[in-house]
Amino acid sequence: MTETTDTASRATVAGPQRPPGKARRTGRGARHPEGRAPRGRSWRHSPLQRITPWLFLAAPLALLITFTYVPVASMVSYSFTDWDGVSPDRNATGVDNYVQIFTRPELFRVFFVSGYYLAASVLQIAVALYFAAVLSFDLRFRNFFKGVLFFPYLINGVAIGFVFLYFFQDGGTLDSVLARLGVGTDHAWLGDPTSANVSLAGVSVWRFTGLNFVLFLGAIQSIPGELYEAAELDGAGKWQQFRHIIAPSIRPVLSLSIILAISGSLSVFEIPYIMTGGATGTSTFVIQTVKLAFQFNKTGLASAAAVVLLAIILLITWIQRRLVPDDKVDLV
Repeated sequence: MTETTDTASRATVAGPQRPPGKARRTGRGARHPEGRAPRGRSWRHSPLQRITPWLFLAAPLALLITFTYVPVASMVSYSFTDWDGVSPDRNATGVDNYVQIFTRPELFRVFFVSGYYLAASVLQIAVALYFAAVLSFDLRFRNFFKGVLFFPYLINGVAIGFVFLYFFQDGGTLDSVLARLGVGTDHAWLGDPTSANVSLAGVSVWRFTGLNFVLFLGAIQSIPGELYEAAELDGAGKWQQFRHIIAPSIRPVLSLSIILAISGSLSVFEIPYIMTGGATGTSTFVIQTVKLAFQFNKTGLASAAAVVLLAIILLITWIQRRLVPDDKVDLV
């Protein structure tokens, strides 16, 4: 009885007892009365941390919206009007501009010119793929040939247009070379539609082969070298290595090159505009659109033509992606 009374008295004087796991600590590292550490306000959980990514994205998103999506939306709205690009008056015409594009032969005929550049793109991809496959192996002077192939793509398109304008003119470089080879010709290379379009398409092959070459070469060089060694041990030659190793591995890049080739052949502008100005049947869809807008002051009709071109490119891209899906290539 005495011990019980003394224990109660000491407990009353010392204060209420706490469980061992919930003892109060003071100073640095003190615990919460319930045994949990107090949750402080850190930068990681602050509102500033959550909005920081959007702050970094604000500038590029603003530029993208201002210079891409807003102009595209304005172009679509202009395509339903007869705006001349100068006056403040815009009269709504509905789909009349689109009807003109598909019913007037002189407006839609320029799409056939893109066929020359599409054929040139096929040749361009084939040449680039050939040289990329050859120069991916250990050959002498391969770095020199890489620079030679890629150099034309670095030259300004306007400069290329003027250089080849003198190259194809009467008595120019091409005629002089042919004369030294004993081949006399009085043919005007830029004088009729067929030869002019073939010549211009050939210039585009010379210029853009380097771009596809670099894309293919980068994809080929990313292939593990052990695959080539295993193929050589199995007796596979260069053609077998290309067919069973290189071709499957570069399929995504090849698909990208096809999309770029199709869209590029439909939107050719720089080289034919510099060299012929669209004369002698070399006018492309983009050249015609520019002339409609700035030469004939038909901005509404030009906007409709641009919308049609955009829709065709998107449609072809979608079809190509459906027919050739971009499957993941796993070679190891």
